[in-house]
Amino acid sequence: MRLSGTEDANRRLLRARDAIDRQFPEPLAIAALAGIALMSPAHFIRQFRATFGEPPHRYLQRRRVERAMALLRNTTQSITEVGFAVGFTSPGTFSRTFKAVVGQSPSTYRRSSRPLQAPDCVVRAWTRPTAAGSSSFGEATLPARV
Repeated sequence: MRLSGTEDANRRLLRARDAIDRQFPEPLAIAALAGIALMSPAHFIRQFRATFGEPPHRYLQRRRVERAMALLRNTTQSITEVGFAVGFTSPGTFSRTFKAVVGQSPSTYRRSSRPLQAPDCVVRAWTRPTAAGSSSFGEATLPARV
């Protein structure tokens, strides 16, 4: 069975997204990901955004923050150690990005969260940052005014 051009491109983009998921702590190499998808870097970025709703760099940042959320809930590693463990190269960038995605600082998140007692797939669904809101990432929501 022969795939249509769109189906083939989507499969190649999925392979590149899977590579991001596997290698999220490592620096993002757009050229390498574009090579996985068999596209030029500029075309890869455009197609990734069109297919997944966000550019590859933002997707990577969100994945890193999701992993950081789990580490902050379930370990006693320092916030700096967590940031480095998930691929951020500076504590300031980690803190700014975390707050943009989650809506609160890593330390506030750690104080207000507890380890979740549920199957991993349920925990991931409950704790995944949403795509609605008003931050530059589009995930964090502002508290309602009373």
